Amino acid sequence: MKLSARMRPDEGWFVIAAFCVGCVADVDIFDSGDDDVSSTYAAPGSKNATGFVDTFFASGSLDASNPFFASLGTNGRSCGSCHQRAEGWSITPTGVKARFNATNGTDPIFRLNDGSVSPNADVSTLAARQNAYKLLLSKGLVRVGLGIPANAEFTLHAVDDPYGFASAAELSLFRRPLPSTNLPFLATIMWDGRGTLSATNMTANLLSQAADATLGHAQATGINNAHMAAMVTFETGMFTAQTHDNGAGPLTNHGGRGGPQHLANTEFFLGINDSLSPGFDPNAMTLFDAWAPPTNPSADASAKRRYAIFRGQQLFNAKPIAITGVAGLNDLLGAPTIVGTCTTCHDTPNVGNHSLSLAINIGISDESRRTPDLPLYTLRNKSTGALVRTTDPGRALITGKWADIGKFKGPILRGLQSRPPFFHDGSAATLQDAISFYNTRFSIGLTAQEQQDLLAFLQAL
Repeated sequence: MKLSARMRPDEGWFVIAAFCVGCVADVDIFDSGDDDVSSTYAAPGSKNATGFVDTFFASGSLDASNPFFASLGTNGRSCGSCHQRAEGWSITPTGVKARFNATNGTDPIFRLNDGSVSPNADVSTLAARQNAYKLLLSKGLVRVGLGIPANAEFTLHAVDDPYGFASAAELSLFRRPLPSTNLPFLATIMWDGRGTLSATNMTANLLSQAADATLGHAQATGINNAHMAAMVTFETGMFTAQTHDNGAGPLTNHGGRGGPQHLANTEFFLGINDSLSPGFDPNAMTLFDAWAPPTNPSADASAKRRYAIFRGQQLFNAKPIAITGVAGLNDLLGAPTIVGTCTTCHDTPNVGNHSLSLAINIGISDESRRTPDLPLYTLRNKSTGALVRTTDPGRALITGKWADIGKFKGPILRGLQSRPPFFHDGSAATLQDAISFYNTRFSIGLTAQEQQDLLAFLQAL
């Protein structure tokens, strides 16, 4: 297997083109225990609620000797501690709870520096550890500690931290670990973009991010540059996607172009389908075009599921959405309302993130959505005295700009079904919850059938 990664001189990032010669993706055999499949069902990848997710490796197979899986710091962690293959190269509460139960909360993922609700939390007993790691266990959230920038246009007016730690010097921000796969399609590093040091050189960004993670999450005392380079090579050679759907079957059957091998062959360069440019094509998702129902559709259950996935893809591409009040998008275009679709923000063809860096505020960290287990911060504008209450200032803690409060990047959508919960704060427990949020937030008016079709499509990514 050979992976070609061409560098555009004007973009400084990958154009992906994978060519497989006499090879297949890494395949695992699982005892499913389900009645609808055999006890040794040979579906590739890892099982999730609606099928299987799999990873295609550019090198031909998973290299378990890569520094990605090594403890390079002082607390026993590796990158793999928070980026599990079976969980979409992120973590899920189910997986975290299993590790807690197996080790009484001593697995390397359970560390005070960022796994607990506070670096001062009590972890002396099993019950104390359950409380200290409650957000990691319940939502798969890690704590990011960031202070108010010295040049910020705002101050921390008040803080309500249920864990008694956060201050202007270090706010506690609880966020989901982004997946460490499909990285060649990235336009922004980290939820708040703090890892994006160069707008065009993503390799340099990833090297810096790997070093920061090793020093921070793993609490290393130094960095080996060769290790960082090997980790980035490993990460940028992984492509992960849903490969099998319990209802539709293999997502490559009947002309479908799902699965990680098709994903590895997907072309990308920064701005490839930017929705803010004249060349934008809203039909960004074409994975299941071949699954359009014929004039006389089959009554077969698997065919019906394929038709639902196709209809969901059509909704994703074409269902009109009146986009209002989205800081970072409406203000950029100078229009209070934009009539768009899901692909306005998820424009990268057959991948689903934005093809250029775009931080927006859709209201996830608004005070109205705050739950008692998250801190609430009141920020005061230095010039106007205006107040904003948020559970996470997002991009504003990097730029110091008032207008950036609550702005985050969107994640790559492929392999979604394997890594619940969703949004940066894990506030959507299921994909259905995420759909319901958007349907309400933007008054889309999705019918019950449309919601089910859109759900089927997202589950097939």
